[in-house]
Amino acid sequence: MMLSDAELDRYQRHIVLKEVGGQGQLKLKRASVCVVGAGGLGSPCLQYLVAAGVGRITLVDDDVVSLSNLQRQTLYAGGDVGEAKVDIAVHRLAALNPHVAVTPLRDRLTDQNAPDILAGHDVIADGCDNFATRSTVNRAAVALGIPLVSAALGPFEGQLGVFAGHVPGQPCYACYAGLPEDVPGRSCADTGILGAVAGIMGAAQALEVLRLLAGFGAPRIGLLWLFEGLALEARTVRVPRDPACPVCS
Repeated sequence: MMLSDAELDRYQRHIVLKEVGGQGQLKLKRASVCVVGAGGLGSPCLQYLVAAGVGRITLVDDDVVSLSNLQRQTLYAGGDVGEAKVDIAVHRLAALNPHVAVTPLRDRLTDQNAPDILAGHDVIADGCDNFATRSTVNRAAVALGIPLVSAALGPFEGQLGVFAGHVPGQPCYACYAGLPEDVPGRSCADTGILGAVAGIMGAAQALEVLRLLAGFGAPRIGLLWLFEGLALEARTVRVPRDPACPVCS
């Protein structure tokens, strides 16, 4: 698998980066990523992964576009209200970059279907909107041995972590966040959210996925990036592995 002349031209700003180069761009072309959620996080994450030339992307979401989504979910427009997000997203992303194969799955991940859906991917990017699904994704990622890039949003803040609970000594998402029954569920409909925060966090999530695939930059597995939008500040903390974690211990 090589880069075509059109791809060499399209990705030239990547290729001139010594940290990426032609070999890094080939790694992106050969990679497969599963993106869970096509909402506030998934929209910018998908746009940047597709623009970057990640070869194969599976998109999992069972929701439809609503008018209240449009304040932050940049893949959709007013005429898309009522349509399945994955159906709209696959057309918009194909227009952005025809060299990327995007497979839409209008489904909700469960403990039963997650292993089959997530298997075979190099990285999982989780931007879903509920803790139960996050926990399901994490369990499957650990069982399948796939790195997980997990992002979440608050009204003015976001968090982004890279987890590899299948690697000895490295934490999984449950080491940090616990299990579904331990965490009360609240949605952005309850708390509100500033749209631009979703854009910042979704783009940062794409960056972490690209870092894993192409191998540039310092490893960030086990690190949690915390962004606070009111003061425009950020900090990074290390997540320790929980020796009693029910998922990865």
